Amino acid sequence: MKKPLKVLLLFSSPYNKPRGYDYQEEFADPENMYTENDVFQALMANGFSVSILGLHNTVAPLFEEIQENRPDVIFNLVEVFDDRSHLEKNMAAFLEMLGIPYTGATSDDIFICNNKGLCKKILKFHKIKTPWFYTFYRNRRVWLPKRLKLPTIVKPLCEEASRGISQASIVDNEEAFLERVRFIHQNMDMDAIAEEYIEGRELYVSVMGQKKLIVLPAREMKFGELAEDARVATYKAKWDEKYREKWGIKSVFAGKLANGVEEEIADVCKRAYRALNISSYLRFDIRITPDGKVYIIEPNANPCIAKIDEVAQSAMKMGISYEQLIKKIVMLALTKNT
Repeated sequence: MKKPLKVLLLFSSPYNKPRGYDYQEEFADPENMYTENDVFQALMANGFSVSILGLHNTVAPLFEEIQENRPDVIFNLVEVFDDRSHLEKNMAAFLEMLGIPYTGATSDDIFICNNKGLCKKILKFHKIKTPWFYTFYRNRRVWLPKRLKLPTIVKPLCEEASRGISQASIVDNEEAFLERVRFIHQNMDMDAIAEEYIEGRELYVSVMGQKKLIVLPAREMKFGELAEDARVATYKAKWDEKYREKWGIKSVFAGKLANGVEEEIADVCKRAYRALNISSYLRFDIRITPDGKVYIIEPNANPCIAKIDEVAQSAMKMGISYEQLIKKIVMLALTKNT
């Protein structure tokens, strides 16, 4: 009988625990490691031999695990290391050094996708629509470029999950613009990017694959009762349930689109996926203008894949069960760069 595939489920932990710790309490908490639990259950349902390991601020347990129980593939859910999100790419690079196949984005993918300025430069080179932007690095002059039309959105340059984005990020005058850039520099100790506000519907489109790409059905952010000039996916709009309930914000499957727009979305997202050299799975945040133009706002490498999140929901809409989705991600890891 063929031996089951050995999978190491690797994820971020808020504390150090010894190898063999089962995380049952954390997995059972719906407000805690629900993504890790969903993936673990799906891996088990696929008949894989699964080990789990949480990392906080040391990789020593990973060395020990690999030496004693080397997996065939690592299911990588590490998003932060030592409470620092910018080290996500470093963990992927570390896995590459180990020579073990792992799921999701490469270290290059994560670096490019998380640097909003660099990513937009690549997309523009490939003639893919993305908001006009300007980057502001710390300890350099801050000004309002003439070409940058107001209103604009000012964000941290290399942050994800909408961290650092609030209603104050939307600025419509020079004073507010300068104040917000300086806030990111001084209060968050990060570089900033300012990009033009694209009016329109906000959609989330997931793409999977290597040679043959699958574009999953689009999800849409409905902003409820928020004012027209405040309709951006802030941190609260994405993650604060009380705030979402207050304003009627919710994520649903995209409503009816004008003729040809759905095909245009699929084409643009495939082109962007190829331009960024992705070979796993990725979610694009896009805007559709009232006249049907498709803008890539930003890509999300290793997006959330809990059952309740956009990727899984879109896959199920397409007839791909959650267990099948997780298996596809594992199989993509085994054929990456081959």
